[in-house]
Amino acid sequence: MRLAVTRPMPDAERQAEALRERGHDVLVEPLLRVEFLDSGALSLEGVQALVATSRNGLRALARNDALTRAKALPLFAVGSATAAMGQALGIGTIIEGDGTAAALVPLISERCDVNGGALLHLAGERLAADLKGDLEGLGFAVMQPHLYRTVEARSLSGDLQKAITSGALDGVLLMSPATARAWARLVLDSNSYRDGTAIRHFCLSQAVADGLGELGEVEILVAETPQEDRLLALVAHKTAH
Repeated sequence: MRLAVTRPMPDAERQAEALRERGHDVLVEPLLRVEFLDSGALSLEGVQALVATSRNGLRALARNDALTRAKALPLFAVGSATAAMGQALGIGTIIEGDGTAAALVPLISERCDVNGGALLHLAGERLAADLKGDLEGLGFAVMQPHLYRTVEARSLSGDLQKAITSGALDGVLLMSPATARAWARLVLDSNSYRDGTAIRHFCLSQAVADGLGELGEVEILVAETPQEDRLLALVAHKTAH
C-alpha cells in the first residue's frame, strides 16, 4: 500500500522505516511540528515521581538542567515506546502503562502516596486528557509545566496532494486527536478529496478517529489497543485482505 505517515519528526521517519520494511511505499508528511519551550531548570523539590504521556515530554527533559536529578525519580510512562525512551535517558525505575493517560491513574494511585510529594507531569501545551484533574481528584498534588508545544502545518505538500487527488494514496496513519483534526482541516482546505472513501484512515484510538468528524463518510480503522505495534498490525492485516 501507499501510505502517509503524519506524526511529528523524528518519530515520523522511524515509523515510515518500519512500514517500508514491511513493503509499503511511504510518504512522510508531519502535520504537527514540536517546539520545545524554555522553562528553565525544572524544580524537583518535593517531587515523588515523574509522569510522561508522550516521548516529547522526555525529549524536553533531556534538554533540561534537571535531567541528572530526575533520573533518580520513578517514571510513569504512558506506553512501551515512552518507557524505552526513559530507559535510554538513564531513568532507573519505570512503570509502564498500556498506552493511554487514563490507564496511568490507577497505576499511580496504587504505587504513590498522596502525602508523599508532588507528581511532575512532563506535559505539552495541548493535552488529550485531563490527567492532572483526575489525579488531583484522588488527592495528589500535580505539577504540570508546559515543556513543549505542537504547531500545525499550514498546508499539505504538493506530493501528498497529488497522491490524494490521483487516487494513489491507499491509507494514512493518525496517531493523535490533534493530528487527526489537522488532517481533516488540511484535506478540506486543499480540496484534495475527490473520493475520500477510497483512503483508509488508520487511527491509534477511538479518540483519534473522533477527530475526523469533519470529513464525513470515510473509512476509519481503529487499532485494537492504543499502541503503535497494534496499529502496524492493523495495517498488515488490511494489506493481507
